[in-house]
Amino acid sequence: MGILGGLGRFCYRHRWVTLLAWIAGLACLVTLWISFGAAADNSFNAGDTGQTLLDQHFQKQSGDTFTLAIKSTAPVTSPAVRARVTSALAPFRSAAHVSSVTDPYAVAGQVSRDGHIAFATVQFDEASTSIPSGEIQGLMNDAAGSSGHGLTFSLGGDIVDTIDTPYGGSADGIGVGAAMIVLLIAFGSFLAMGLPIVTALFGIGTGLSLIELLGHVFPAPSFSPIIASMIGLGVGVDYALFIVTRFRDELRKGLADLPSMSPRVVAEAATVTTMRTAGRSVLTAGATVVIGMLGLLVLRESLMNGVAIAAAATVAMTVLGAMTLLPALLGFSGTRLAKPSRFRLRRSASASSHPAERWAGVIQRRPVLMAAGSAVVILALAAPALSMQLSMPDDSTQPRGSMGYQAYATMSAGFGPGFDAPLIVTGTLPSRDTSVGRLVTALRSTPGVARVTSPVVSSDGKAVMIIAYPTTQQQAPATNALVNTLTSVTLPRATAGTGIQAYVTGPNAGNVTFANFMGRRLPWVIAVVVALSMLLMLAMFRSVVIAVKAAVMNLLSITASYGVLTAVTQWGWGGKLFGFPEKMPITTWVPVFLFVILFGLSMDYEVFLLSRIRESWLSGASNSASVARGLSATARVISAAAAIMVVVFLGFIATPDVSVKQIGLGLAVAVFVDATIVRLVLVPAVMELLGNANWWMPAWLGQLLPGSDPVPPVAPSAAPSAAPSAALGAALGADGTLAPIEGAPGTSVQG
Repeated sequence: MGILGGLGRFCYRHRWVTLLAWIAGLACLVTLWISFGAAADNSFNAGDTGQTLLDQHFQKQSGDTFTLAIKSTAPVTSPAVRARVTSALAPFRSAAHVSSVTDPYAVAGQVSRDGHIAFATVQFDEASTSIPSGEIQGLMNDAAGSSGHGLTFSLGGDIVDTIDTPYGGSADGIGVGAAMIVLLIAFGSFLAMGLPIVTALFGIGTGLSLIELLGHVFPAPSFSPIIASMIGLGVGVDYALFIVTRFRDELRKGLADLPSMSPRVVAEAATVTTMRTAGRSVLTAGATVVIGMLGLLVLRESLMNGVAIAAAATVAMTVLGAMTLLPALLGFSGTRLAKPSRFRLRRSASASSHPAERWAGVIQRRPVLMAAGSAVVILALAAPALSMQLSMPDDSTQPRGSMGYQAYATMSAGFGPGFDAPLIVTGTLPSRDTSVGRLVTALRSTPGVARVTSPVVSSDGKAVMIIAYPTTQQQAPATNALVNTLTSVTLPRATAGTGIQAYVTGPNAGNVTFANFMGRRLPWVIAVVVALSMLLMLAMFRSVVIAVKAAVMNLLSITASYGVLTAVTQWGWGGKLFGFPEKMPITTWVPVFLFVILFGLSMDYEVFLLSRIRESWLSGASNSASVARGLSATARVISAAAAIMVVVFLGFIATPDVSVKQIGLGLAVAVFVDATIVRLVLVPAVMELLGNANWWMPAWLGQLLPGSDPVPPVAPSAAPSAAPSAALGAALGADGTLAPIEGAPGTSVQG
C-alpha cells in the first residue's frame, strides 16, 4: 500500500478532523500574517559601495529622488506661471520625508531651451520603499491638483510607478474563474470542478500567509505574492485535477468490477489506489517545482532568495493540500463522482480506440518526420531569443495614462531621453583639497554622456558626488554599455594616482549591475536545477534515458518561451494585444524566473505522462503500446491541466505591471508549447525511435538510487483492463474489507 496510500486512507477516514485542521491552520496563519507580516523589500543593491558612501557622507541625498516635471503652454518664466509653480512646490517642501526641493528658477539647467518645460528635484531622506505609500499618493494628488489652465505637474519615480501600476489586481479572480470553466468542461460535474478549486485556494491561502511571515528571515520584494499566487494557482488546480481524475477512473472501475462490495468501501479503496499512484506523481512533480524555485538560491542574492522561498513555500502548501485535504474532500463526495459527465461527447459505436491512441499510431508510423518537424517548429519559436536584451522597467514602459509616463514624456521632450536615467558618481577623497577636475573632465568627455553636474563635496570633506546624464534612455542598450564603460574604463583611468576611489551608483546603475550579476550566475542556476531534477527523475522512473530526455524536452519548451516573449515585448509583434505600451527589453529578472518555474512545471506533464506509460510497460506491454496507452490515459487530463495553466497565466496579462505581464505571457506560451508540440508530438516520436532503450538503467546505478517501481510487475499475459481490479484488490483485504494500516484505526469505514 505504501506511505502515500496509507496517508490517503487516514485522511479519508478522518475527513472531518483533516478539514477542520486545515481551516484552523489557515485562520491561524492569516491572523499571524495580519498581525506580524513583514514589509516588502525591493532593494536589489544591498552590496553597493557607492550607495554606502552616499549614506555615510550625503545623508540628505542618500534617499531616493523624484522629479517633478512642469509643462506650460506659456513660458515657464512668465510671472503668472512662476507664481503658480512656486505655490505648487510648497506642499513638497513641507512633506515629512522630503529633505530638499530644488527651485527650477534658481538652479541652472532646470528650464528647457524652449522655455516651456522645467523641473524640480524632490530629495527624500530615505529610500522610497520605506516611505508610506499614502504619503507618496498625497504628493501625487498635490501635483495633479495644481495642474490645469495650461500648466501640468507630473511626478516621476520608481515608487510612483508602483502606485500607478500596482502588482496583482484582478488577475487572481480571472484565473480562478477561467480555471472553473475549464474544469467544468473537462469533468462535466460541478462537484468534480469544485474539489480542485477548493484544494488550491486552501494551499495558496496558507502559502501566501507563510510568505509574509518568512519575510522577516528572507526579505522578499513586493512582486513575490503575485508570482507565488500565479504559480500556486496553476499547480494547485493541476495537482488536484490529476488526483480527482484518477480517483474518478478507479471509482468507476471498482464499482463495475466489484458490484458486491459496499460503495463506501470501494470509494475508500479507490482513494488509496489514487494516492499510491497519482499521489506519487503529484509529490514528485511538486518536488520538482520546489527544486526549480530553490535553484534561485544559487544566485546568493538576498531578494532572489526571498522570492525562491516564497514561491517554494506556496507550491509546498498546495502539494500538502493535494495529499491530505483532497483525500478528505473525496471522502465527503462518496461515490457521486462516478456519475457520468454532464457534457460528455458521444462517441461513435464504431470507434475502436481512444483518439489519443490513434494519434500515437500516426506518430509511431512516421517518428523521424514528426520528431524533426516538431523540433524545427520549437527552434523557430526560440530563434528571437538570440537577440534578447535585459533591463529594468522605467517610466517609459508605464501605461500611457499614468503620471509616471507623463513625467517621462515631459522630461524627454524638454531635456532628452537620458534625463530619465541619471548616473550618480561618488567617491572618497584623501583630503578636502583634493582636486576632482580630472574626474569631471573624464566624465564629460565620455561618449554617451550628455551632461555632468558640478561636483558636490560632503560637509566632512571626505567624499564627492557628481551626476552624469546619458544621451539615451534607461531602456536603451547604449545606456547599459555606458554604465559598464564608466565602471571599468573611465573611473579607473581618471582616478589613477589621485587617491580617489570612485563608484557609479544610483538606481539606474544598480539595475545594470544587477543584470550583469544575473548573467554571470544564470548558468549555475541552470546547471543545479537540471542536475537535481534529473536525479529525481532517475529515482522515480529508474531510467537514464528518460531523465536525460525529460531535461532536454523541458529546455526546448523554455527556449521557445524566451523566443516568443522577445518577439512580443522587444520586437513589438502583437505587443499591443497583450497590453505592452511600446517595444521594451525583457525585465532583468524575468528570464531566470521563467527558467526555474517552467523547468518544474514542464516536469509535471512529463511525470504524469511517463507514469502511465511506465505502468503499462511494467505490466508487460511493448514500448509502442505503452506509449499509446499512456497518451490515451493522460491526454484529456493533461490537456485540461494545460488549458487551466494557460488561462491562469494569461489572466496575469491583465495586470498593469509590465514585468508581471512578461512572466504571465512567458509561462502561458511555454505551457502551451509543452502540452501540445512536446507532449503530443515530440515525446511519443522520440520514445518510438528509442524503443526499449527508453528504459535503460545500469545495474550499479539502480542499486545506488533510492526508489522502486510505481506498480508491481504482473504477468505479461495480463490484460490491461485487469490492472484497476488488481490495484483495488491490493487495497482490499482477502475478505473484501480494507486492510488496516499499521498504527491506524481499524478497518471500519466512517460514513
